[in-house]
Amino acid sequence: MKTVFVTGATGLLGNNLVRQLIDEGYHVKALVRSRQKANKQFVPHDKLDIIQGDITNVGSFESHLNGCETVFHTAAFFRDNYKGGSHWGELENININGTKCLLEAALKAGVEHFVHVSSIAVLDGKAGTLIDETCDRDIENSDDYYRSKIISERTVREFATLHPIMKCYYILPGWMWGPGDLGPTSAGQLALDVMNRKLPAIVPGTFSVVDARDVAVAMIVATFKGKPGERYLVAGRHIHMKDLVSMIGHYAKVKTPTKTIPMPLLYCVAVMQELYGKFTGKPILLSLASVRLMASQYDRTHFSSERYAKILGLQFRPIEQTLSDTLSDLNNR
Repeated sequence: MKTVFVTGATGLLGNNLVRQLIDEGYHVKALVRSRQKANKQFVPHDKLDIIQGDITNVGSFESHLNGCETVFHTAAFFRDNYKGGSHWGELENININGTKCLLEAALKAGVEHFVHVSSIAVLDGKAGTLIDETCDRDIENSDDYYRSKIISERTVREFATLHPIMKCYYILPGWMWGPGDLGPTSAGQLALDVMNRKLPAIVPGTFSVVDARDVAVAMIVATFKGKPGERYLVAGRHIHMKDLVSMIGHYAKVKTPTKTIPMPLLYCVAVMQELYGKFTGKPILLSLASVRLMASQYDRTHFSSERYAKILGLQFRPIEQTLSDTLSDLNNR
């Protein structure tokens, strides 16, 4: 039985990856920050070891990497959009420095494969064009989160060049949805807002929506069908926010808003939200970073799935199934 190590195991992608690995017969060592959250996410299983630790302190759990064939690195800091303001310190500490320390520990432990969850954030292209794995984003024109993901992937690539004995693969997901979203992520929060009729209007924007379970499968398949050093886009389906909200409303059986907030007004709302977050310390629904992202990425969410289909031999499940399963899971909590 092969033993593997998963970081960020209680996250949306991480927990679905853990379940998929167990279903396929792997023994999983799952890194979690909160054992309480892990107990909510997983039932006890003889193929699952819960390892409590933090990616910012790899030394606290590195001994558990011994005997692992593969490390699946899903842990990342991304909640800057919930808090507003600048969070470069956390982004750098977790997404960049944490990744580097994990790589060093994995090499020391004799890990053979390292599957790094990058992001479509490292790619860019002209509006309306099909973006593939070769379309690198200019780091100088990136927000802090995008910059952290670009540098994080570069860190893995530089490490792999120096230490080719460890095979590294790069998975680039779109906006992930699916069951098991305890956070919740921005996807789960949007679903809850629609379900509870708390969405007053629709924000403008286009996105690429993918099921976290499809991303999990791609991560596993990449280790035996993929080529070390290659990127694999797992972005999913291009969709407008108004259509996404309408589909969520359909499965939630609730009426959804039809009016779209003009971009100038959206900036004003974001400023007020930032002030609210600053004075209350509470998460916010809309940050300036989110609005800038919507404006800059509009119609730049058409991504190629050629490598995903031809090399990994996979297909995306219907978005209808993803949304239905997401809402069902949220309703059953």
